[in-house]
Amino acid sequence: MDKNLAKYIWRHTSRQQIWILFIILLSMPTYYMSLDLPKQIVNGPIQGDGFATPDAHQTFLRLVIDLPDWISTAKPFVLFEGFSLDRFQMLMALSGGFLVLVIINGLFKLYINTFKGRLGERMLRRLRFQLVDRVLRFPPNVFKRVKASEVATMVKDEVEPLGGFIGDAFVQPAFLGLQAATALFFIILQNFWLGFLAAFMVGIQGVVIPKMRRRLIKLGKERQLTARQLAGRVGEIVDGISSIHVHDTSNYERADIANRLGRIFKIRYDLYQWKFFVKFLNNFLAQVTPFLFYAIGGYLALRGQLDIGQLVAVISAYKDLPSPIKDLIDWDQQRLDVQVKYAQVYEQFQVDQLIEAEVQELNGKPVAPITTPISITNFSASDDSGARLLENITLDIRPGENVAVIGTAGGGTEALADAMVRLVWPEQGRVAINGTDLQALPEAVTGRRTAYAAADAHLFQGTILENLVYVLKHFPMRQATYEGDLAKQRAWEMDEAGRAGNPDHDLRSDWIDYETIGAKGPDDLLAAIEQVLDAVHFSDDVFDLGLRASVDETLHPAIPEHIVSARKALRTRLEEEGLASLVTSFDPALYNAEATVGENLLFGTPVGPELSNVNLASNAYFRSVLAQSGLDEALYRMGVEIARNAVELFRDLPPDHPFFQQLIFMTADEIPDYQALLQKLQDKPFAQVAEADRSRMMKLAFSYVEPRYRFGLLDQEMMDRIVAARAAFHDNLPDSLKGAIEPYDVESYNKSASILDNVLFGRVGHRHADGAERIRGIVRSVLDDLDVSRDVIRVGLEFNVGVGGRRLTSVQRQKLHVARALLKRGDYIILNKALSSVEQRTQEQLVRSVLGEAARDGRKPAVVWVLSNPNLARLFDRVVVLDRGTAVEDGDYDQLMSKKGVFAGLLAS
Repeated sequence: MDKNLAKYIWRHTSRQQIWILFIILLSMPTYYMSLDLPKQIVNGPIQGDGFATPDAHQTFLRLVIDLPDWISTAKPFVLFEGFSLDRFQMLMALSGGFLVLVIINGLFKLYINTFKGRLGERMLRRLRFQLVDRVLRFPPNVFKRVKASEVATMVKDEVEPLGGFIGDAFVQPAFLGLQAATALFFIILQNFWLGFLAAFMVGIQGVVIPKMRRRLIKLGKERQLTARQLAGRVGEIVDGISSIHVHDTSNYERADIANRLGRIFKIRYDLYQWKFFVKFLNNFLAQVTPFLFYAIGGYLALRGQLDIGQLVAVISAYKDLPSPIKDLIDWDQQRLDVQVKYAQVYEQFQVDQLIEAEVQELNGKPVAPITTPISITNFSASDDSGARLLENITLDIRPGENVAVIGTAGGGTEALADAMVRLVWPEQGRVAINGTDLQALPEAVTGRRTAYAAADAHLFQGTILENLVYVLKHFPMRQATYEGDLAKQRAWEMDEAGRAGNPDHDLRSDWIDYETIGAKGPDDLLAAIEQVLDAVHFSDDVFDLGLRASVDETLHPAIPEHIVSARKALRTRLEEEGLASLVTSFDPALYNAEATVGENLLFGTPVGPELSNVNLASNAYFRSVLAQSGLDEALYRMGVEIARNAVELFRDLPPDHPFFQQLIFMTADEIPDYQALLQKLQDKPFAQVAEADRSRMMKLAFSYVEPRYRFGLLDQEMMDRIVAARAAFHDNLPDSLKGAIEPYDVESYNKSASILDNVLFGRVGHRHADGAERIRGIVRSVLDDLDVSRDVIRVGLEFNVGVGGRRLTSVQRQKLHVARALLKRGDYIILNKALSSVEQRTQEQLVRSVLGEAARDGRKPAVVWVLSNPNLARLFDRVVVLDRGTAVEDGDYDQLMSKKGVFAGLLAS
């Protein structure tokens, strides 16, 4: 990046700038002709100059080459004799010529503006890519000082004005300057003094206005900085929202935001005041000149020193003069403004020790395994505050050995692991592989032959599968194919990418390196993923996520058929084991006592909000069905009784009482509201109850399950009436609601329901205390027998982990990090307290499983594990102990225990 914006623009767009300047020069003759033609129309056909008699004619469009005498004394050369026209014909011909010139000038402007816009957007694309490229090359310590939201704001918003300016950087002043000079030259030709007056006023505008706008630049810079800081603060609030709630600092944050907004308001208010004052002055100066033209030009016309046609032409030409002058002044203001923005962005992205571009070069060739030790020699490093992290560390990590790294509090163990993957840079010493400094090795080597997982490693927003295979995306392994219009679009994209200095790598290609994990293609990928998920005990979690998810049939066309088969197999298994009562199946002719009243009425899964539980009571068609069957009043009375029972049972309990977790239709905060509503509705006839109050009580009834709450509100007669209303509801369902519900059908897969609900095709009985857990085990067994579990895991892998993986628990996130480190199958696997959130009693089992998976199929990578539990060090070949940033002990478990040194002390504590 160049420090000077103009130099940066010229270096990348000089050829395009010269071309568009040529087009601008080409447009000037027609522009001048469009200024001169109104004078010819007024003086000629309209006022009769040259048409002394009614039958007089003049020549139109006569083309002659007449060289000056100092060049040649030859007679003029006539190219075209032209047309002989009378007065009316000449008027029409000149008017038509003026229209043609207007069209030509408009086409010139269209081409110029389109070209400028494309050029500006192309350069903006280049600049944004370069900024992100530099972010990818920042040294690790920079990210401890910058806020992600501020960097994103600079890349997205702060460079946006540069795109509009880049196309105008050289073209706009040339285009507007030539337009203004042409108009001014034309005015001077008509009358010198009027031209001098116009030039004088233009000079005042060109000097005074830019100087007054300097203050706007300063205010704009302050506005930009404060807005960026606001974005950074809002980002901090989002990231730290849990701390805000825990420590009751939400009002402090509100005060902080209000203070920042007040400062921004003050800056913007000052900016607007000055901006519009400058605009008023500029407009005033622009309007004074026409006043002088009318006064002085009119006086000269009355004196006979200026003909009317010339005055009209001068006034017409001046109408085209203020616009380019104003635009030139605006361009100068924009130039200063974007120069300030560019300088600030340049300053923020100009950091020391930027990673060399060669380190991150794309490499599509296979990378040879690392067969030599990782040598750490006299390695020392400090944090940003200057505190020592590591001090003269010298170690060799040999291929194939399992090394446990243990340390005292603040011993530097985590920094050592980070140093081995270039996340901590040395102040002195180095980390080397095969004699080559780690800092100089390409990321194609370190990123493919070493694997790393930490307790706080980042997950990108996307699916579990996308985060797993992310570590395998180094190069487009299989190019996407395009045909027809898609091929043309791809060719255009590649051409534009090249012009903008962007790589033409196709994101739609398959980037996954299947060969690294021993797979031949996408079909073998799941088997490799299942192995690492089993190793970190994450398979059950993914399976559960899949059970709770619905299936996209376009992605998994075979699953619905398998699930319907599993549904029948589950029913058979339950009957064989005498557990048929564990699940009450849906039957169109029967009321399902384990389902809610609303579910029994709908007998299907709502699709969209129209028939959701929240909107069900207010749906006009649904209410009409209830009214026709007489259930509206019955369900209202049921809701009243539910509210009365709930208020009586729970009104004296504290809001955090566990009973409220079982009350799905009412929260603790709603108890007083329903208590007041019951008093309001006491003894009031149904017909006199307000519609909103009816709906509120009926919603309670829709969520009622008799075996769960046991209020004794559902008898057989009421159940039969609900089943009859259900039939009427589906028989007369209007077309507008047919897509709003997917009815239950024992022979069909319900696309809107989860896999578990489809397999059960019913509800788990509330009479069984451990029913949900037991049925889950049976469902897993049935799906295993039918070889459908893998399909469910595939669906679970499509679960979106959310921003930073926040939809997963901390334990699940850590397991996912370790799983993808294993999936990479590196020669060195560095695990930095990677499973610290896992409870102690299961950590040993997990560590054994991970070490076993790393050595699967004869592989023998080196595993370096920074342990949070020192007792697990006995599972490793070698133990390295750090104390205050220095390696104080190194040996196997038994040797270190016999020394009774730091390691033994850590175990004893």
